Amino acid sequence: MEKGKDRTDKVAVVILNWNGADMLRRFLPGVVRFSEADGGVVWVADNGSTDDSVQLLRREFPSVRLVALERNYGFAEGYNRALEQVEAEYVVLLNSDVEVTEHWLRPLLLHLESHPGVAACQPKVRSWHRRDHFEYAGAAGGFIDRYGYPFCRGRLMGEVEKDCGQYDTVAPVFWATGAALFIRRADYLEAGGLDGRFFAHMEEIDLCWRLRARGRGLVCVPQSVVYHVGAATLKRENPRKTFLNFRNNLLMLYKNLPPAELGGVMRVRAFLDYVAALRFLLQGQAANARAVWRARRDYRRLKPSYAGVRAENLRRAVTDIIPERCRFSLLWQVYARGKKRFSQL
Repeated sequence: MEKGKDRTDKVAVVILNWNGADMLRRFLPGVVRFSEADGGVVWVADNGSTDDSVQLLRREFPSVRLVALERNYGFAEGYNRALEQVEAEYVVLLNSDVEVTEHWLRPLLLHLESHPGVAACQPKVRSWHRRDHFEYAGAAGGFIDRYGYPFCRGRLMGEVEKDCGQYDTVAPVFWATGAALFIRRADYLEAGGLDGRFFAHMEEIDLCWRLRARGRGLVCVPQSVVYHVGAATLKRENPRKTFLNFRNNLLMLYKNLPPAELGGVMRVRAFLDYVAALRFLLQGQAANARAVWRARRDYRRLKPSYAGVRAENLRRAVTDIIPERCRFSLLWQVYARGKKRFSQL
């Protein structure tokens, strides 16, 4: 770790970077300017980049603190290792492709300071490409359905809404996006952080599930606004991301579902996953179809090693009923009933 300090900061904004020098050049100046203006300290945790990211940081961003990891640990374990070295009461996990706005930290900090039962929150996330629309992976706060399918205020499946102020109230959510996750460091560590074996995708939803099951709150604070570049189309079309999304979602369900629901939910998910694989195949996306099959195979391989994790999560849970984990099927609501917006659910 470089550029150490002798005191604990109030808010540390931590960007995990891997070969993202171009994104740092584009977005880091605004993050530094607007975060430091609100009293935040900006860190970059570099995941063993082989481009000029580290040299760029040392040369052009002297106020940014650097955690230099020796290799690419992925999103989840990279943040776990970084936050071991970041001393702050609150930390923000911020993607490198996020454009922040003036005073973006203030509403988030104010809410957590005045609500001790809330572990974490997120800003309203708009699309950097279509600035009057919500962004796919975050929008105005996340939920999941009975079978583990995530959705947001402002986004159902691939349908993303225009932001007309319809979700401008602070609201409890099931998960807060990992693109801009404002969380108490103590809660992060107490819950065990992100699951490093996930590598990337679904890791923040898994963490948030643990927090909610243990009685901690999560909210979206839309008075804070950021713009995320994101890659929703790539997520749907890239076989590696398809594999991680399906596999990690199954592992998340196994780790966290109450015993009474586990068998039934996983049987339905098996059917739905095979339908998804067939759909990919019929669309000419054989690589994605194979990714779903590989995800299910890898889930079966890893499942025994997660038995102890599941037992610990169940032991520490204080409730099986989480209001933001919806009891309906999102696929049924969207494809059978024609629901296109969150407000219609």
